[in-house]
Amino acid sequence: MERGSEPNRSSLPLPSAPARELSAESPGALALRRLANLVVRYAPHDGAFPLRLPGITVVRRSQMTSEPTYSTMRPAVCMVAQGAKVVMLGRDVLEYDPAHVLVLAVDLPISSQVVRASRKEPYLGFILDLDAARVAELATRVYPRGVPKASDARGLYVGRSTDGIVDAVTRLLELMADPEDADMLGPIVVDEIVIRLLRTAVGPRVAQMGQPKSGVQRVGEAVGWIRAHFAQPITVDEMAASVHMSASSFHERFKAVTSLSPLQYQKVLRLHEARRLMLFQQMDVNEACHRVGYLSPSQFSREYARFFGSAPSRDIARVREMGFAHTVADVASAAREASKNTPSQSESRAEVCGRT
Repeated sequence: MERGSEPNRSSLPLPSAPARELSAESPGALALRRLANLVVRYAPHDGAFPLRLPGITVVRRSQMTSEPTYSTMRPAVCMVAQGAKVVMLGRDVLEYDPAHVLVLAVDLPISSQVVRASRKEPYLGFILDLDAARVAELATRVYPRGVPKASDARGLYVGRSTDGIVDAVTRLLELMADPEDADMLGPIVVDEIVIRLLRTAVGPRVAQMGQPKSGVQRVGEAVGWIRAHFAQPITVDEMAASVHMSASSFHERFKAVTSLSPLQYQKVLRLHEARRLMLFQQMDVNEACHRVGYLSPSQFSREYARFFGSAPSRDIARVREMGFAHTVADVASAAREASKNTPSQSESRAEVCGRT
């Protein structure tokens, strides 16, 4: 996913509505306004705001971003109450707005830009992390006769939002005002959101996250293994062996889901983590280079510049001068994610769906 290879977002239109969906109508203006008002309540200024229940975040951004934000996102469903955002993965470009939801089925290193926002009408987003095991359990209720075969294996996609989904998210945010309601009733409404998502046209694709031996599930396992060993000199054979697949079959499935080859994926993780270390842990270029597994500082600098658009020291100085406004997540989010000891989660994990 090199910066220079990303397509012009204007060359790809918004995904059209699926031909068949249990609720074909987009969310109404009144429902979206209620949701937007609640997001504003919990996001009183620009930034990312984790709420009481783990895995729930609301976001506010009062201006469009002039350059891509780079981040590695965990599985999640992302919604927009107001504004719009473009997400890029490899050569894929997806735009989503209040009429659409963005779904990430596996951990993915992506870039994004807020394309509709202003001080008067800021970008307002909601993010719900998805647990594959829980998705699998709920899928058995939605599809008691078995999950239909998914038409597409990609791990990043956009589907139509519905009034039912928006209403459930609105009620979830209303529960956050009372700690007991949030703790006791919140998980029930989270399940409702997932069930409503599973009942849309992209439901079979969402369900693949937790289906044993599905392509998405096996690639998800491999991604977890790669993230645990990303700084080591691993091979495709070793990655494939971690999920009991042949190297050729693994390579094909991995690229189908992530739009990147396994080694490209590892490289992007390394670059994201190096940037995080330099920004938030004040590491110098050489130290960050070796920490993420590069043996050659010159090779690291070349690949970093090719990916982010400028040399490491120049890029970090520029981002700091901008106050992290357009390229990285807020420091609070970074500290929270860094404590999980996984690469690149702290660098604008939430940016993709608007956490900053």
